[in-house]
Amino acid sequence: MIHNEETKSFLLLPFADTRELQLLHFGLFLAIYLAALLGNGLILTAIACDHRLHTPMYFFLLNLALLDLGTITSTVPKAMANSLLDSRDVSYLVCATQVFMFVVFVTAEFYLLTVMAYDRYVAICQPLHYMTVMTSRTCVTMAAAVWGAGVLSALVHTANTFSLPLCQGNALDQFFCELPQILKLSCSDAYLRELGFIMFCFSSGIGCFVFLVLSYVQIFRAVLRMPSEQGRHKAFSTCLPHLAVVSLFINTVMFAYLKPPSISSPSLNLLLAVLYSVVPPAVNPLIYSMRNKELKDAVRKLIWGMFFSIHKDTFTLQ
Repeated sequence: MIHNEETKSFLLLPFADTRELQLLHFGLFLAIYLAALLGNGLILTAIACDHRLHTPMYFFLLNLALLDLGTITSTVPKAMANSLLDSRDVSYLVCATQVFMFVVFVTAEFYLLTVMAYDRYVAICQPLHYMTVMTSRTCVTMAAAVWGAGVLSALVHTANTFSLPLCQGNALDQFFCELPQILKLSCSDAYLRELGFIMFCFSSGIGCFVFLVLSYVQIFRAVLRMPSEQGRHKAFSTCLPHLAVVSLFINTVMFAYLKPPSISSPSLNLLLAVLYSVVPPAVNPLIYSMRNKELKDAVRKLIWGMFFSIHKDTFTLQ
């Protein structure tokens, strides 16, 4: 029997067997990771530097960018290293750290998306009370609660999972350390813990999902009653990106964890894992900046400022 203290490493599921495909996977993940770093980094810097964006909506967007950076950093660099080095190994400590970080960021992101829906609800449905409801202290408290919930959830589930004895080998059917895959290796009553984990996530997720749906029903009703076409356009421009991010995140996660076992396969699990752990952090900055004129202008101003700063000496000499 293999127990936790004897397990020195786990074996991750590779994306490809041939060296050419492994290098292709490395290059693809490197491009996605750099895009996520650049996009989220620009949003973080633009919001921090532009005083016009020092509002509750952009404060929460700044936190979302941080969570997206954390989510993709917890999975992609190790996958790239394994592909480059033609390895499947991940040490026990690195695996536990990866599980902890991933649960922190994904859980916190889901709660943050719910908080952001509440912010949009108050801004559109109760605009006269917005500044009294969404004060700086309230926003900071909400953000702290989101991060705290993520850390607490990760502590509970990571400790719960890695306290189990493992007797089903050390091969994981995923490209990163994921709780359900580790639970499958246990020889104790792991299925009860896995069921408890899924039920906890499902119940909290359903609560947030119901709140999101109800919030957006009220939001769209209020927007459609606006007499000004410009007002409706501005309201939609702040709500639709958030709704797109929520839909992408929830649909991929729910399908990945709640799909019928009959359609489960290693290839499908890999694809779904990429869709909910790698793709959203890379595309979220694009989604938010496409329709948000204020954010787009701030990012453009930041890029031009960086460009002129880099080429300042050249322009001076000319």
